[in-house]
Amino acid sequence: MRRALAVLAVISLMALPALGGPSASASPEVTLPPIPAVRGLPIPSLPTDLLAPRFIGAPATKQPLAHPPIPQNPSLSPDGTNSMHNDSYASDAYEVSGPLGRNLKVTSASYGVRECATIAFDSRGRIVGLCGGLEGFGMMVIDPVTLKPISELRTSARNLATSANPFTDICGGTYFFLDGDDVAYPTTAEKSVLKISVRPDGTLVKQQEWSLAEHVSADDCLIATMPDWAGRLWFFTQQGTVGTLDRDTGDVRVTRLPAGEQVTNSVATDETGGMYVVSTHALYRLDAASDGTPTVSWRETYDRGSRLKPGNLSQGSGTTPTLLGDRWVAINDNADPRTNVLVYDRRTGVADRLHCTQPVLAAGAGTTDNSLVAAGSSFIIENNYGYAGPTSTILGKTTTPGLARVMVEDDGCHVAWTSNEIAPSSVAKASLGNGLLYAYTKPTSGLLGNVLDAWYFTAIDIRTGKTVWSRLTGTGIQWNNHYAAIYLGPDGAAYSATLAGLIRIEDS
Repeated sequence: MRRALAVLAVISLMALPALGGPSASASPEVTLPPIPAVRGLPIPSLPTDLLAPRFIGAPATKQPLAHPPIPQNPSLSPDGTNSMHNDSYASDAYEVSGPLGRNLKVTSASYGVRECATIAFDSRGRIVGLCGGLEGFGMMVIDPVTLKPISELRTSARNLATSANPFTDICGGTYFFLDGDDVAYPTTAEKSVLKISVRPDGTLVKQQEWSLAEHVSADDCLIATMPDWAGRLWFFTQQGTVGTLDRDTGDVRVTRLPAGEQVTNSVATDETGGMYVVSTHALYRLDAASDGTPTVSWRETYDRGSRLKPGNLSQGSGTTPTLLGDRWVAINDNADPRTNVLVYDRRTGVADRLHCTQPVLAAGAGTTDNSLVAAGSSFIIENNYGYAGPTSTILGKTTTPGLARVMVEDDGCHVAWTSNEIAPSSVAKASLGNGLLYAYTKPTSGLLGNVLDAWYFTAIDIRTGKTVWSRLTGTGIQWNNHYAAIYLGPDGAAYSATLAGLIRIEDS
């Protein structure tokens, strides 16, 4: 019965409106459900897997990339293991060397109707995931090699009567962080923050819950949470409430961004105490007053454009602020006709913070809803324009190509390279240990016209922008990652969630 319900839930989920929120109209196209994922088995394959090239390119040689130091936040587990964007700087860069493309092995597992979009790694190297499905959200501990679940804990239910489209609903189930004691802090749809311990045997135990409902309006929800260097837990709501929580006393202090500004992405923080968040109108640095109240240290507006572009959750920047070294913080804007990478000087006492405005991606068809990658003295952006949910990449369709590397120099910025790879919604990641950028790609179908929907794990040379290799993960909608990030584990294996489960890619 449970398997039958899972299949029905997948089909129901895939019949919901496409990307755009609760007011989005249903797609006029035929929506195909994914091949039903049966819990405990690999993600199901299709016969068309045999028609797609399995490996394109050649294995890479390690070419480590120098990068400014990223300080370790004392309230987080080691960098590279603690959150969706790897560290407090939201660098999306790893020190570890990821797959080089040598006899790549792809392992997969399905967990029913849920996608583990955010994962971390505990002190024993196990995966700790926050997973969302039609019914709600939960934490999972997963074996990093076999991908078999070790334990699960439900965190919150989804209110189907009031919640947004599950494909775009990020309320209380997208971001969390892991600390050095193997304790996870996810938000919930009930407007609370949980403290969940990962025990040595892998079981999950809820230790505490802080309700923030009295500080969050009825039509609002929690989006992101992050600790600063002093250990305060900061939280951010979709409607622009920013707060701090003292986890020892339970004391809460809040402030609100100007009316009409929303927060739909995660946040970054640095060792000087600054918390960086981008709203649909401006980039902020906030600091905590002596009593913990969030205060705006500076605010920089940007061009939010004239429309909600296909590929964005909101009309505004789609990025989490990304920090580089002790000077820079970068986002993208939503300008027309071309989006820009905006680099600001975050140091104290700076009069003119905007360092450069660098146009990137295709004119009239460029945007991103994923964090920039900091690699060396650069920021890398991927194009998500045209991704309006899973129906955008079925029957041979795909989105607008483009990735670009923007170099930052003392006197400005310039584009070092562009790539024509197509990454509909991947949160790309850099391996500083080998000099490769990893993206999850769906090229145009070169075989069988609109029948072959092939998804690839792709490695790009960070220095040149040239594609080094691509490895097929599978064909069909069940291999769509749908905004799930790429991750590198402590052993260098790569991971990404899909609509039907989780995949692991490793050299063998």
